[in-house]
This record gives sequence, structure tokens and C-alpha cells, in this order.
Amino acid sequence: MKHLICLSVLLLIYLHCRAQEEQGATPRWLVNFRLGYSVGGTAPIGMPATIRSLDSYRLQPNFGIGVDLERRQRGCWGIMGGLHLLSKGMDVNATVKNYQMVMTKGGDEIEGAYTGRLVTQVEQLMFQLPVQAVYHTSEKFSLRAGTYLSWLPHRSFKGYAYDGYLRYINPTGERIELGNSADTRGTYDFSEHMRQLQWGVMAGADWKFGTHWGAYADVQWGLTGVHKSSFTTIRQTLYPIYGTIGFFFSITNK
Repeated sequence: MKHLICLSVLLLIYLHCRAQEEQGATPRWLVNFRLGYSVGGTAPIGMPATIRSLDSYRLQPNFGIGVDLERRQRGCWGIMGGLHLLSKGMDVNATVKNYQMVMTKGGDEIEGAYTGRLVTQVEQLMFQLPVQAVYHTSEKFSLRAGTYLSWLPHRSFKGYAYDGYLRYINPTGERIELGNSADTRGTYDFSEHMRQLQWGVMAGADWKFGTHWGAYADVQWGLTGVHKSSFTTIRQTLYPIYGTIGFFFSITNK
């Protein structure tokens, strides 16, 4: 049944494109200038048992600008490439149990299984090169999907642990109490272990509601973790997953 549905969808797309080709649509260039806002974070695939709850999530100034250049082919297909400047940050407060961590308290580095509250703050400023295939359902609406490569000139991954305790080295080790003041909580900074290059997949849609103006939405899912493969303090791989909404200004060269 699933195969029949997929074949039916592909047939409809083919017939739609053939119809547009017969209308005499000629290849042309389209330029889109974009301004958007992203919401998301760095997260493992599947919530591990060591993370008991996400207690708060603070929105960050995750604004982005970019320009995309599309080569519209005959019919309904096109190929799009671009250059974007994006900010993707996260500020979350979670409750964890037996969460493996390395942190600093009172100038001393401690490592072990941590139970308590944990604040994680991530900052990522990136230049992104997306490449996408575009399917135009009409002159006003299009779907796109593809891949991207990002270079991060600035990246930060830090936070602090409070109102909990750490079992030194292993879950049965010495208990070290952590409070909620600056001198009694534990702090960590894993920024130097973050990747400078990231890549992943993306998919989205564009809706043109005026002669030049339109709105868009897309989802970007990183296939590389934010940390280098040699980093093992956090045992789960954390992937950048963000959704973006925004507006674009379009110029068409017919």
C-alpha cells in the first residue's frame, strides 16, 4: 500500500511538470533575499534515561540573513544554492540523574556521575552554504529539500550545575554537594571541543504572497554532532536541530 501511494505521488508530480513544460515555461534565474528566526537546540536522538526532564527553555536571538540563487528549469523543477549568516543558540535548564560530567568547583576539576539541575548555554555563529532541489507546485508556492555545509567562526558550549551532587569518578564514589550560589555550584566549558564544520539535511517551503514578497519555513537537521568525535565527556552525541520561519524578497530574471 505504501509503495502504491509513493508511485501515485510521483506520477502526479510527473504529470504536473509535463503540463508546465507544455505551457512553454522557459528557464530563468530567481534570487531570494531572506530574513528569518530559528528555534531549536542541540539534542541527542532519543531522550536518554539520564535526562529526567527539561524544566525551562529560553528563546535566543537566533536571527539569520541570506541570499539564494535558483536556476528554474523548464517545468516545475529548479536547483538552488545560497550563502547564509545564521545565529543558532540554546539556553535550557534540565534535571538529570547519574549524568556523566566534568566540571570545575572552587578551582578544582571534578568528574563523575551528577544528579541535580543543569543549565546548558550554546552559541553558534555560522556561515552556511545550502544546496537544494526545488519543486514548484505553482508560481506562488514551492517545496525544497537538500543539504548544507556550515562553517562556525564563533562557537560556545558552557553552563553550570546546581542544587545537586556529584559522585566522584563513578556512581558509588565520594559525594560532592553542589549549591546554587556562584561559589558552590559547578561550571563547565566545552567550547574548545566543538566542531568548526557542520553538515546536515534541510527541507522547507516558500510561499509568495505578493509580487516580490513571500514567507518561508524550513527545518535543518545536523548529521554531525556539535562536538568532535574525540570528545567523550558527554556520552550522547548532540545534533543541531532547528526550525526557521521568516520572510523573503524575490527578484526574477525572465
